[in-house]
Amino acid sequence: MGTGYLVLAGIIMLFSWLVSSRLKSKFEFYSKLHLQNHMSGAEIAQKMLADNGIYDVRVISTPGQLTDHYNPVNKTVNLSEAVYNQRNAAAAAVAAHECGHAVQHAVGYQWLTMRSKLVPFVNVASSYMQWVLLGGILLLNSFPQLLLAGIVLFAATTIFSLVTLPVEYDASNRALAWLKNKNMLNHAEYAGAEDSLKWAARTYVVAALGSIATLLYYISIYMGGSRRD
Repeated sequence: MGTGYLVLAGIIMLFSWLVSSRLKSKFEFYSKLHLQNHMSGAEIAQKMLADNGIYDVRVISTPGQLTDHYNPVNKTVNLSEAVYNQRNAAAAAVAAHECGHAVQHAVGYQWLTMRSKLVPFVNVASSYMQWVLLGGILLLNSFPQLLLAGIVLFAATTIFSLVTLPVEYDASNRALAWLKNKNMLNHAEYAGAEDSLKWAARTYVVAALGSIATLLYYISIYMGGSRRD
């Protein structure tokens, strides 16, 4: 199982690198596709919120790259500086996607609600699980319960990764539906936004698969130790 896991992990890492590289190249390409309506990412976001009757969410600029996110706690759509200011298909896609999360929050989308409830536990699990897992492996013969505790913590992060998938795909679907129904983009711009979001979603799929594979690996170690006992 150890060799098999290493091979599987290598494949997943390679696939993750390929998807991330492809995503980066897609966004760079569509960042050069300027919008005919000349709207910035911030303006796209503000209009999508207004069109969905959401007036208590602020659109703000946040430093860095790939830092775009929706914060349900303070109800803010946080757009990276490039997305906030630029007027291209990539910026439109990201801005609309993050507003898709705001719409999910407004309508009580169940998967987003579930993910939000998992966040506090996952934050704790992420802080301690590596140490618990390492200690559990080292003390497997004398204290297997420690590894089991680590597996439970890691399982929480895996569940979070799986719950994230429908949340991200639904946000993209809401974004694309709005962009299309409101005629915000022309055909080429819409195709670029759609392609960008598809590749972005695939990064979450790879992350979930990697988490599942790693969880199964730790379970196999625990089961192997139990059989020796």
